[in-house]
Amino acid sequence: MKCIVTGGSGFIGSHIVDRLIELEHQVVVIDNLSADCNEEFYFNQKAKHFSVDIRDYEKMSPLFRDVDVVFHLAAESRIQPAILNPAYATAVNVVGTCNVLQCARENGVERVVYSSTSAGYGLKNEPPLREDMILDCLNPYSVTKCAGEDLCKMYTDLFGLKTVSLRYFNVYGERQPLQGQYAPVVGLFLEQYRQHQKMTIVGDGLQRRDFTHVSDVVEANILSALSKNEEIFGEVFNVGNGENYSVLELAEMIGGEYCHIPPRPGEARHTLADNAKIKKMLKWNPQVSFADWVEEAVKNVY
Repeated sequence: MKCIVTGGSGFIGSHIVDRLIELEHQVVVIDNLSADCNEEFYFNQKAKHFSVDIRDYEKMSPLFRDVDVVFHLAAESRIQPAILNPAYATAVNVVGTCNVLQCARENGVERVVYSSTSAGYGLKNEPPLREDMILDCLNPYSVTKCAGEDLCKMYTDLFGLKTVSLRYFNVYGERQPLQGQYAPVVGLFLEQYRQHQKMTIVGDGLQRRDFTHVSDVVEANILSALSKNEEIFGEVFNVGNGENYSVLELAEMIGGEYCHIPPRPGEARHTLADNAKIKKMLKWNPQVSFADWVEEAVKNVY
């Protein structure tokens, strides 16, 4: 296949690029390298890289010619920066996603796999969280990412473009962002531990998260791209381990000192995926144990 990966130089996207190259597919990466939480960006030399903003429809469209599958990961992907600048989050996550879908439609792309978020479940839903629960978007990030799901479903229903939306829970693993106070918690804690700093626990630390390894997220994307099951199109799937840990438990697993900082607005209290749907329809099963990975990561910190 010939594939596009938007956001393909970032954390999750670069892993998808590497896996596609490993499977001997052609890969085009679209990434404007704007994510300031990334310590570095990743470039697979066997892929073609284009520094194009997904908000720029005219520059992006020619790159979609003769493409079979698009993996759409480019986004304003953090809650707190989206709260600070909702207009930017909307432009990137809504307009940008619509541009990607329209480019795919007009160029005859076979399938689009969209990276969404579990943040849309909010506070009203009791875990384990299922795809058929009502949305409870607490912040501009979740509003804009869930709008992208609606756009995907509309493009499937109205235009016949085959789309699959994947709701990621808390993704961690190699290449995870480390910079800034809003970096994802696993990478942030390990980096603070490495630098002999106190790990900064937001609030009481009893909030629980379903931590899912990046390799399992990659596998969900590949299965979504290759599945012969016609019933998956226009659907949303949780990509989560199906078990959760508190932030305090994570700090204790790592074993260093920690302190508490004030709670943040707009964040869910607990996340836990019901992953029965993706297991059944895409034959996906998570392979990486969070506790085992953290134990190994701590050994390799220095």
